[in-house]
Amino acid sequence: MGADLRLWMASSIELGGGSETVDMGQPKSKITHLVFCTTFGVDMPGADYQLIKLLNLCPFVKRLTIYQQDCFANGTVLRLAKDLLKNNIGACILFVYFKITAITFCGPSDTHLDSLVGQALFGDGATAVIVGTDPNVSVERPLFQLVSAAQTILPGSDGAIDGHFVPSGAHISSAEGCTQVDFEEHRKVAERSFCADWNQ
Repeated sequence: MGADLRLWMASSIELGGGSETVDMGQPKSKITHLVFCTTFGVDMPGADYQLIKLLNLCPFVKRLTIYQQDCFANGTVLRLAKDLLKNNIGACILFVYFKITAITFCGPSDTHLDSLVGQALFGDGATAVIVGTDPNVSVERPLFQLVSAAQTILPGSDGAIDGHFVPSGAHISSAEGCTQVDFEEHRKVAERSFCADWNQ
């Protein structure tokens, strides 16, 4: 990823660059944690280090990089946000998700037509969000309140969607009928997160 990733981030992630504020109404020095989430990466130092340099953040910012995350990455970082904020009073966390799909691009296959689905559905991109507690509404503009974040494994979902590194790159495969998930399991998750009558 290296230099190519650094150049892409510099031109594509607009988080204030050389200015003293990341668009959150507070100085960048208020950021205590950086969580960088991406599909692929093998460089050392990692993408989190490069982003610290690009944004001129404090070198003492606590960093975490999560690799091999795909379409579920944003849900993953929101779940992490709840846990980090519970254990770090006053924390201000910058989450960045950066996706590169070039490694999954390959020619069509007569035996793996499902690989075309992922190439057709997904593309490159980046997103960022600041998560914290007790916002100062006189200077900050909170957009959402994170009430609950959970994770579960659906019964019978083994092999529904798989990803593997192969000589030609990353191969994504999906089983026939993988979208036919059990609604009852979704209902149970909603009940654990909110209440029994979650339609109200």
